Amino acid sequence: MAAVLAGGSQRVVREAVRRSAVRPPASGCWGCGPGGKRYLLTEDDIKLQEFQQMKVAIRNEVHGNKDPYFKSIKEKLKKNGVILKNELKNLLHLCQTSSDVELAREVIYRYHEQNGITALHHFKFGPLFMRLCYELDLERPAVELIKDQTLRGFFSDSTSFHILMTMLFKKGHFESALEVLVEMKKQGIPFNKETYLLAFAICYKLDNLESCKISAKLLEEAQLKGYTLPPRAYCFAVATALKQNDVVQAKFYCSQIMKTENKLYNNLKVLVQLRSGSLEEVIKTLEAAVEVDTPPFVKKIEFSEQVLATVREKMEENPDLSDKLGDIYTKLQASGRITTCTLEDMLFQIPSSKKTPAKLLIQKQLGCQATKPLQSNLLLE
Repeated sequence: MAAVLAGGSQRVVREAVRRSAVRPPASGCWGCGPGGKRYLLTEDDIKLQEFQQMKVAIRNEVHGNKDPYFKSIKEKLKKNGVILKNELKNLLHLCQTSSDVELAREVIYRYHEQNGITALHHFKFGPLFMRLCYELDLERPAVELIKDQTLRGFFSDSTSFHILMTMLFKKGHFESALEVLVEMKKQGIPFNKETYLLAFAICYKLDNLESCKISAKLLEEAQLKGYTLPPRAYCFAVATALKQNDVVQAKFYCSQIMKTENKLYNNLKVLVQLRSGSLEEVIKTLEAAVEVDTPPFVKKIEFSEQVLATVREKMEENPDLSDKLGDIYTKLQASGRITTCTLEDMLFQIPSSKKTPAKLLIQKQLGCQATKPLQSNLLLE
């Protein structure tokens, strides 16, 4: 881990970024279509809705007119007055524009200068500022402040880094997101399961040899510390290894997934078996899905149409297996076990248990920004 996200981190990140930048787009068709959505963290993690509700409450306290309050804060800055905790808290909730955020930046520096790290034990302003930047779509001030050495300790929590990485990720700035991950490590902020999920997703999107190595090191670190990672983190690692044609590593990651009764795992398992040349095992996996008698209230294991198309192409080399696959495909289709979802759709899908009506309010902001389908070469080799 030290070689990846500590001493040699900047070199590795630069190499990962360079390789990502020069990599030609794959001709596969696993990407997110126009308007498709990509999710990493849930509303429970980001708490944007809670922040917006508080903004409404504080705006009502000033009768919808923030100008007098902002004027009083500016006067305090001119007179070098002491910035109180509630003053900064209210200011962050009253910001509505990028110019407002510039004032908030100035007040943050003054507050940190006057109070230092000790005041931050009572209230963490980092997540508050990051939610504001997330809401207003302002990644530049967020990145600048979280990296500023003079503010060291102000962003002393993992949540601040997670929100920023999520914002950069949804905008397609994967290189910057990786740099923020490195900054988190440099500042000594402990990683948790959300951090690892974000890290593996970023490495998946960077799609180069260096990011694949980072995935491996991160997983090794997590296992040494005894962390239980979410299955989706392992799935990102499997997909990253497959994209780099590292079948051995992909098989290892796949073996670490304990929760196997879901469509994402089973689709990845089929691809790993296919890339390993275990065509008989692919047939057995698909047959097992057909034979399972799933109760009506239990979600069926589904296979991606694109994954099955790749399997079909490979099976053409063996007429007997090709015939078997044809029969299995018919049964899968008849039982409603074939989906048009791509593997990438599955990777970025929030578990249904976490999607409540209230949380769906911010899905637009988590949507994929690209106007063209993202592409992957997972199915090409």
